[in-house]
Amino acid sequence: MKPSLAAWAFANERALAQHRLTATGNTGQLLMRETGLSIDLVRSGALGGDMELGAMIAEGNIDILILFADPVTRQPHDVDPSALLRVATLAQTAIAINEASADFLIRSELMSRIYRRPHAQAALPSARKRLSARSDVTELS
Repeated sequence: MKPSLAAWAFANERALAQHRLTATGNTGQLLMRETGLSIDLVRSGALGGDMELGAMIAEGNIDILILFADPVTRQPHDVDPSALLRVATLAQTAIAINEASADFLIRSELMSRIYRRPHAQAALPSARKRLSARSDVTELS
């Protein structure tokens, strides 16, 4: 799905250039090669980049996640994007998983102003409470 994401980014380059962008290594390199965008890179997804992005989301450093998933072809590290989507959902982060949802997000009036997620703090503690009640989950400190 990287070619689709690159084509979408090229078509929306002007809007994307107004924001700080972060991507996994291979995806970010492709996007920079296909567009004129400046992108901060983390490791490639297969080498832990998805987990780095997840940590940034959990810390409140990423506001929107655009991840074009291929619903037909399984990838060796499919579990990583799934975990990334899970943490983004818990953190109340806006998520686009295809061109249509990405179009809606990029054209939202909220893209041009600071947006404070009013429920982000409530979502993570309630999830922690549910997890702490489970006997099969150990909390790391």
